Order: sequence, then C-alpha cells, then structure tokens
Amino acid sequence: MSNPLPDVARLSAVPSTLRIPLAARALGDAMFPNMAVGDADAARMLTALGDDGAVWLRDRGSVYGVLARTRRFRDLAAQFLAARPDGRVVNLGCGLSNYFQWLDNGRMRMTDADLPEVLEIRRELLPAGGGRHIVREVDLAAADWWDALGLPASRDEAPVFLLSEGVFMYLEPAMVHAVLRTFGERAPAGSSFVFDAMCWLAAGRAKRHPSVRHTQAEFRWGPRRSAELTRDSPRLKLAAAHPIMESYGWPYALIGPAFRVLFGVPFYALYELRTQ
Repeated sequence: MSNPLPDVARLSAVPSTLRIPLAARALGDAMFPNMAVGDADAARMLTALGDDGAVWLRDRGSVYGVLARTRRFRDLAAQFLAARPDGRVVNLGCGLSNYFQWLDNGRMRMTDADLPEVLEIRRELLPAGGGRHIVREVDLAAADWWDALGLPASRDEAPVFLLSEGVFMYLEPAMVHAVLRTFGERAPAGSSFVFDAMCWLAAGRAKRHPSVRHTQAEFRWGPRRSAELTRDSPRLKLAAAHPIMESYGWPYALIGPAFRVLFGVPFYALYELRTQ
C-alpha cells in the first residue's frame, strides 16, 4: 500500500500559502527561463502533495515574482557567504524551500525554521542536509525566538544572515516590529536581515490577490515609509530596497518607479537591513 499524501489541508491560513512559492519553483522555470532557479526538490514535493499547480500557474505575475525574489535572496546570501564562507544563514518561515541546495559551499551552516505544523510536512518531504543543515521549530510571536534558534548570544560573535520569504506581509504590525527590534538589539554588527513585503496599501486586501485569495490568509502589514523599517533600533540600517516586479514587463517598469515617488515605498520589494 502506498503512503498517504501529506495533508496540507490541515495547515492553518498563513502556512497554507507555502504551496504558492512551491508551485512557482516547481513549474515556473519553463514559463520564465530567464528567471529559472533550478530547484531540484520542488517538483517532487508538489507532486507528493497531490497538487498539479494549475491554480497557482494562472497567476503568472506571482510565479515570476517568486522566481525573481528567490534569485535575489539567493544572491544576497551568497554575497554574505563570499565574505564569510563559514557563516550562518537562517531561513525564518522556510516552508518547503531549500536554499541549502544553492548556498552550500562545504563550510556554511544553514538553519531552516518554521512552525511545528509546517515542519511536520517538511520532514516527510525534505530531510535536512546533514550536520551543517538543521531544521528547528520557531514561532516568531514568541519573545524568545532568537534564543530558541541558538542565534548569537553576544554582539561580539560572528555576523549572521537571516532571510524571511513570503512571511512579513502576513504578520501583525506589532509582531513585525518586535521581530525587527530583537534583530536590532541582539544581532552582531554586520549581520543582515532580508525579507520581502508589500506596502501598507495591500493590507486587508488578500482577496484581491490572484493566488492568496485561494487561501484563508490575509495581508496584515506593509511599510508606509522606509524609515519605519529601522525605527525599532538605532543599530538598524536599511542597506537596500530591491524592487521585484519591475523587470516583469513594461507596465511594471513604468508604474513601479512612479509608485515609489508618489507613496514613498515600493509596492512590493525585498528589503535588506543590516546591524551597525
């Protein structure tokens, strides 16, 4: 008798959105060869979930966005590791992504972290890569999440690279700022925290999103001004804001810069914070 499919239907609202980036990485390379990421695991996992990806592929913009942001996350982490080959990369809200396949240089250390309900499925489909690749439960709502992940206890330790993909827009504003405050207070100098977010205009409008509307998740937070991202600690510096969709086509290339001028922030971007 074959093993039953992992039951993604049991996932709560926000974790259930993991199927969107999984489908994009599994099937999007053929749609956008210039943005291909070459994920070795995604197609197998999508099949194991009993999902043919059809619902998600109708949203071509999101497929492109996932591939584009994956490449940007990957490139920024690789830059960090180029300077610190034995550095530590931590993926907060990892879902079913596997950045270790792209970043492993034989020395780096990778921690994939998510809620227990997600990791139950992840462990069925994607075993950790070995001693330098670990998986840990984390709840960013908990005040001790930094210590729970075994992150540096002192600012004098080596810098770390944190990434959080497709997570912050679903968090309550107070939770976002608590997470950034912890990073600002605890991370060694030279550490990076990279995350993607839509601006404040998207909050409360998930039902208008072509993919997220098929889940029960809601957009809760987005920055109104870039200064909002560094207000929680004087040690935080906004190193860069990387637009994601402006290379998708001419409407985005024109509207994106105009939107930033009018509203002060990109509609959707990947933000790179560093500690001083």
